[in-house]
Amino acid sequence: MSHNTFGHLFRVTTWGESHGPALGCVVDGTPPRLPLTEADIQPWLDRRRPGQSRFVTQRQEPDAVRILSGTYEGQTTGTPISLLIENVDHRSKDYSDVAAKFRPGHADVTYQAKYGIRDPRGGGRSSARETAARVAAGAVARAILGSGVTIRGALVQVGSSVIDRSRWDWDAVDRNPFFCPDPIAAQDWEGLLDGVRKAGSSVGAVIEVVASGVPAGLGAPLYGKLDADLAAALMSINAVKGVEIGDGFAAAALRGEDNADEMRMAGNAIAFGSNHAGGILGGISTGQDVVARFAVKPTSSILLPRRTVTRDGQDAEVLTKGRHDPCVGIRAVPVGEAMMACVLADHLLRHRAQVGTL
Repeated sequence: MSHNTFGHLFRVTTWGESHGPALGCVVDGTPPRLPLTEADIQPWLDRRRPGQSRFVTQRQEPDAVRILSGTYEGQTTGTPISLLIENVDHRSKDYSDVAAKFRPGHADVTYQAKYGIRDPRGGGRSSARETAARVAAGAVARAILGSGVTIRGALVQVGSSVIDRSRWDWDAVDRNPFFCPDPIAAQDWEGLLDGVRKAGSSVGAVIEVVASGVPAGLGAPLYGKLDADLAAALMSINAVKGVEIGDGFAAAALRGEDNADEMRMAGNAIAFGSNHAGGILGGISTGQDVVARFAVKPTSSILLPRRTVTRDGQDAEVLTKGRHDPCVGIRAVPVGEAMMACVLADHLLRHRAQVGTL
């Protein structure tokens, strides 16, 4: 299986399966002499860690990260950084009944068609468990970006329930189990997801990620566009089915005079009157907030019987056991932040290589 690496100058290769002994990543291209210890990475993994509320999978993984290479005395050396996260609570027996069946909505049938073999234990590489390695890599990317760039994510929709943006409060994101910026919506989602979980079903979600402090000039036309790489990175997250930048699809309903972000001088700097473009014009950052949203489908592993077929071509019925998220979009918030960080770090290094410092 190829294509396990993303990025250009800041390159991340993830490895491992959901039910293997461990998973992790190798991060290449990090500049030397940046402060980096396991304590800098662990808090980001803790935000994604399973089992923290009744609204996510109850798989109990500490997600404790170990740095195996690439640092010395608390600083990066410029050599590849290898990060290891052990799996300690996998229950492969939960998947014995589906080893010969293709689960609807999963990558089972496509992995089998492509490789002639698949790992049915939690989906193997197609499991959301793989995203733990991405979050670890995102912590390294944040070290490259520095404290001047802030990346924050929030859950803005669960199923058909959407937040009220007039109540947006970034401080509320860390005060509820949904990373929700609307405290009232967060309360409503508790009842919604309790009902979904008890029914053995699942719902999808929409996540918004905002990067503030991004300097103007990142990205390159025509095939190195910042928004194109960002869209690809977010789309690569398991279960993501749609990505938009700025107003995204809503921009199609606007007129030109409404969609264009007008400019005026504010002292010696350019000031924008709006940000419909999501901080990117012509594939290059404007200096405004970079804004992206992505849609996550309902978790495919549900406790309701579904019609399917077996590997030997027989019609069958499948019911997926095990511990699964009723809304996998909840824990996708820190994953989206990590992918934003990786893309921005990569483009920052590419910019420096081409035109020098910002």
